[in-house]
Amino acid sequence: MCHHSMPCPDAANDARDLAAVVSSHPEQGWSLLCNGVVLFDDDGELLPDGSVVRHHHTWLTPELVSR
Repeated sequence: MCHHSMPCPDAANDARDLAAVVSSHPEQGWSLLCNGVVLFDDDGELLPDGSVVRHHHTWLTPELVSR
C-alpha cells in the first residue's frame, strides 16, 4: 500500500504507527496512515483487518512505573 521511496512499516509491524499520515482528521480524533491503520488520538489503533489495538504506549518513565 505504501509507495514511498523508503517504505513505511507494515500494519503487522510493531512500529506501524510510524507510517506516514495519508488523511488527518484532528477534529474527529483520528488519522489514516499509508499502511491502512487508523490511528486514534487516544493511542488506540484500528488495523486493516478490523482488529483493534488498545492503548499500548507507556508514557511514564521506567522509574515511575517501578514504584
